[in-house]
Amino acid sequence: MPKYASNSATPIPVRRALRKLGQDIRDARLRRRIPTEILAERASISRMTLYNVENGDASVSMGTYATILFVLGMIDRVGNLADASEDTLGRQLEEERLPKRIRLPRKKTAAPDKTGAS
Repeated sequence: MPKYASNSATPIPVRRALRKLGQDIRDARLRRRIPTEILAERASISRMTLYNVENGDASVSMGTYATILFVLGMIDRVGNLADASEDTLGRQLEEERLPKRIRLPRKKTAAPDKTGAS
């Protein structure tokens, strides 16, 4: 797929978030003083793919981003990306669907004996 087609189909907020993620990955790599060749080798990717990740390319798989974060020792953050406890909008929507009141089931009354015997 041509780069321009992939880029135009990606929403702007997604592109911004990936660009920031790529810059953060690059900063983490530099703080650890890991050369691109070494990080690419440890993540089993090419240097060009690492370049694309550090530039926030949306065509790179999420698995590649996660593998790089694993190599950098930051994988624990990936598991919390869509943490349900942090989903305030989802919890609000769920609360709106809760019933306003809960009715207890009716107690069944004993039916009168139809045989006429008392």
